[in-house]
This record gives sequence, C-alpha cells and structure tokens, in this order.
Amino acid sequence: MLEYDFMRRAFVVGTILATILPLIGLPILLKRLSMMGDTLAHASLAGVAVGLCFGFDPLLGSVIACVVASLGIEAISSRLRSYQEISTVIVLAASIGLAGIFTSLTGSSNSISSYLFGSIVTIGDVEFLLVIAVATVVLVVYLLMRDRLYLSVFDPTAASLMGIDERRLNFTFSFLVAITVSIAAKTIGSLIVSSLLVIPVICAMQFARSYRGTLLLSMVLSVIFVHVGLVVSYYQNLKPGSVIVLIAVLGLSVAMFVKRK
Repeated sequence: MLEYDFMRRAFVVGTILATILPLIGLPILLKRLSMMGDTLAHASLAGVAVGLCFGFDPLLGSVIACVVASLGIEAISSRLRSYQEISTVIVLAASIGLAGIFTSLTGSSNSISSYLFGSIVTIGDVEFLLVIAVATVVLVVYLLMRDRLYLSVFDPTAASLMGIDERRLNFTFSFLVAITVSIAAKTIGSLIVSSLLVIPVICAMQFARSYRGTLLLSMVLSVIFVHVGLVVSYYQNLKPGSVIVLIAVLGLSVAMFVKRK
C-alpha cells in the first residue's frame, strides 16, 4: 500500500488533519457549539458551488464561505447569549439554501459530490502544501491563545476581569475553525469533517480526567481512526472519508460501552 505515492500523501495529510481537528473540536464541544462543524461544512459546500458557478477556484470559495459563516455565527451568538446554539442553526439554514441554489445553477453535480465525501487519495501538490500551511498557522495561533481560550471556555467572567478581550478571542478562534474546516472538507469531505471534530473528543472524554489529557487522547484517537480508515478503504476499495467516520463512530460506541462497564 505504501509503495504508492498517493497513499503516502494521504497518510501524511490524514495525520496532519487528525492532529489539528481536536485542537478546535474540544473548545467547540465545551462551548456547546458542536453543530458549528456541520454548519461550516455546509457553508463550504455553498462556497464551492459559488466558485463553480462564477468560474473561480472552488477551494477559495470554500475558505471565504467558511470564514463568513464563522464570523456570522460569532456575531449572532454574541447577541443571543442565552441561546448561542441558535446561531449555528440560522447559518446552517442559510448555507443549505445557498448551496442548493448555486448547485442547481452550476449543473455540475460530480464536482460537488467530490466535496461531499472528500478525495484524500487524489490530493494535488498545491492542496498538499496548502494543508501543511493551514495546519502550521492553526497550531501556532492556537498555542499563542491556548491559555486565554481555556479560561474563556471555563470561566468567561474571570477572563473578562483579567483583561482578556473575549470578543477578539472568539473571532480569532472562529477564523481558525473556518480555515480548518474549509481545507479538511476538500480532503476528507464536508459531510465528514464535522464528525471528526467532535467524535474523537467525545471518546477521549470517556477516559481522560483533565483538559490536557482529553486533548492529547483525542488527538491520538483521531490519528488512529484516520489511519485505520485509510487501510480499510484501500483494501476494500471504499471511499476513505466514509470509512473513517464509521470507524470513529464504532470507536465511540466501544468507548461508551467500556466506560459503562
């Protein structure tokens, strides 16, 4: 399997994405915005459809759409403090509507379907470098804001008293989520990336006792899910993204069963 260049590249990209997705997935889950990944995934589809419709790079359209959607979620949630989860529902509805309209206008269902389920084994040189660049940016920015983000998640009042600009922090985090989801949607599929944002984190929560422990364990589990999914999909000739998600769900089921026992 590893004699093929496209499989070696798929493992590298899969490992990178599996490492950075839990970084943003854990804060999303703790903020009770687990639908955010699904919302941005649908926003990425709308961006892809707009790009195909107007003749520019669909990946660029995906990134722009995700950034706009994430900022919209943050703006709405800041006005609806008691019902922050409503913001994801509003943006999700708008994204689905726009995706449906522009998909009809493009008349190219094959191009859209490649973004639905991903094409991690057909990544080109430009996309490969883009994944590395985005992952580097996400990792560096996350490390710079890690302590402030941790405090804002668990004690927003204390964060405000300590002079942390929560609004700027939230917008920065939303931007990280947006660019990560938009890139991951192209490689592992827009309908699948939202699952990898939260499922490994939920698995880790069954056993870990701290924030750092949960984060590290979720990263390890995420990498395992991706690697096993790539191996199974290669030998069974299946879509890698779909297999990865099913293995992640199976892993969560086992974790919950073991935890209950």
